[in-house]
Amino acid sequence: MADQLARSLPRGRLLHARTLAQALPMLSPAIDCVLLDLRLPDASGLGAVGEVRSRSPSTPLIVLTGLDDEAAGAAAVSAGAQDYLVKGQVDGRGLARAIRYAISRRHADEAERQLLLARVQAQEAARLERGLAPTPMLGGSGAWVASCYRPGRRRALVGGDFYDAVATPAGALRVLVGDVCGHGADEAAIGACLRSAWRALALSCGQLAEMIPILQEIFEHERHLPSLFATLCTLELVPAAGAGRMIQAGHPAPILIRGDEVASFDGAVGGAAIGVGATSWSERTFELSPDWALLLYTDGIADGRVGAGPERLGEAGLHRLVAEEVERQPHWREDPDGLLNGLLTAAEELNDGPLVDDVAMILIGPHRVAIDER
Repeated sequence: MADQLARSLPRGRLLHARTLAQALPMLSPAIDCVLLDLRLPDASGLGAVGEVRSRSPSTPLIVLTGLDDEAAGAAAVSAGAQDYLVKGQVDGRGLARAIRYAISRRHADEAERQLLLARVQAQEAARLERGLAPTPMLGGSGAWVASCYRPGRRRALVGGDFYDAVATPAGALRVLVGDVCGHGADEAAIGACLRSAWRALALSCGQLAEMIPILQEIFEHERHLPSLFATLCTLELVPAAGAGRMIQAGHPAPILIRGDEVASFDGAVGGAAIGVGATSWSERTFELSPDWALLLYTDGIADGRVGAGPERLGEAGLHRLVAEEVERQPHWREDPDGLLNGLLTAAEELNDGPLVDDVAMILIGPHRVAIDER
């Protein structure tokens, strides 16, 4: 039989063992298929199948039974073998065909398993992303919002960046962007928790400054590592009064767009990140021009490289990209999503490929009707 099998598998390499004790050390990921006689000198029946399966659980396994022992072969298949063959009823060609089929079926099963795993991961990522990047609540605010969320290439699913925007019962508009340090589903879950808590506070707290200590308490309770921290920037805008307030917790300030002019918040240093022990954060007030717009972002886009060297885009480089996109798209207010897509495309071109870290951006401005009424 061995000679017939060798002729039927000319490109195959056959390893022989007379006992199970000799065979087990030979098992490795390089083995494509195992032929197991259910009557070996030192093992028989399902015990031998269990030994092989425990040592090599994913390798295709075909068992060989005697003429009077087909029930044992069927039991072996139930125990994890791919197939069983009756000795004396199969030649080398049939055995080679059974081996090819077992290997192909194992590959198909693995592909199906990977596909199922990918679907589960995608569904989980979608659930997390809905928590990190929800639909803004802007009813009656007189403002529009455009947003984007792009996981970094090292995960390709979802990270810990988050954003939100809500209109309060008092007529203000509150906006948030943030980033939990670290990478993975745990960080994403904490980010979703922070974002959800912020929305509840944004709709209930009278003052912006009251929200940050509560968010820090929630974060410290939820984090799984004492060294974990989060950065965020939150705004309260009152378009009717042309005024705004801002609190930064270790996060970059937004980018201002006044008409076609791109500007920055002078001296916007901000306070400490969430989770590093700070107890208070300063609040900054600013004015809104009639044609204002604000871009809030996470540092994934600013940390992109410029070419193959160590140079980073940085905040100054991002300001430059925004100015270039505003000039390139003069009617960008009619399609703010196009402006965000243009920024991502430009940053990826400078980076020579997808950005490594996650990117969340939220762009907000007043409806033209509100501008005309002024």
